[in-house]
Amino acid sequence: MKAKLFLLSLIVLPIVMQAQLKDIPYSDGNQKLNGLSGVPKTSLKDKPGILILPAWMGIDDHAKGSATQLMDLGYHTFIADIYGEGNKPSNPKEAGQQAGFYKKNTNDYQRRIQLALNELVKQGANPDKIVVIGYCFGGTGAIEAARANIKVKGVVSFHGGLGKDVTRPNGPITPRVLVLHGADDPFVPQEEIEQFQNEMRVANADWEMVYYANAVHSFTNINSGNDNSKGAAYNEKAAKRSWIAMLEFLKQVL
Repeated sequence: MKAKLFLLSLIVLPIVMQAQLKDIPYSDGNQKLNGLSGVPKTSLKDKPGILILPAWMGIDDHAKGSATQLMDLGYHTFIADIYGEGNKPSNPKEAGQQAGFYKKNTNDYQRRIQLALNELVKQGANPDKIVVIGYCFGGTGAIEAARANIKVKGVVSFHGGLGKDVTRPNGPITPRVLVLHGADDPFVPQEEIEQFQNEMRVANADWEMVYYANAVHSFTNINSGNDNSKGAAYNEKAAKRSWIAMLEFLKQVL
């Protein structure tokens, strides 16, 4: 029932729910960052936390909806600000440039994720009971968190990019990895998928990858429209099933 309530919130995000999230300023050196924290009224045992990495446009309603629903389920949540104050994209071109920088400069991306994780812990989450989830560009970030072996129990990538520079070595991966992928996603070529899966094998990672039929990129976001030919579109079945898969993953690792 709670999972169904979340799905309804993807369509309508009540202001009262978003008001439950608190603005949290933090920084990366001289760069100001502004994340969003959600502290549950009634926390689950051991105060588990979920770090949320938003898509390429930065903190958006979709990330907020996920945060508030997870908070209502008893999880401490924090939405990371990857780009920083003054750098939020205003259009897809700018978003592509910003996201492209962090995909290329993965050390910077991993550092911003770690800084957000620190804030999640400061807000009350148990540092030993944390999972990172991310959407699209944020899904790529979730995989990068695993590659960096950031201290979390697991990571969940929703329709995220899976590739990495072939010159980067494949090291061991400790966090458990769940990839929720649109079977028809045109932005993640088969070669990239095969390289990722080989990387997971070499890393001796505990990983799984779920494909969703008729789903393309951004299938969890209601604001993506419904035209698969554009490469990014909402898919209700895939959104529901992937959310339920994530909740089961959280139960298992936390």
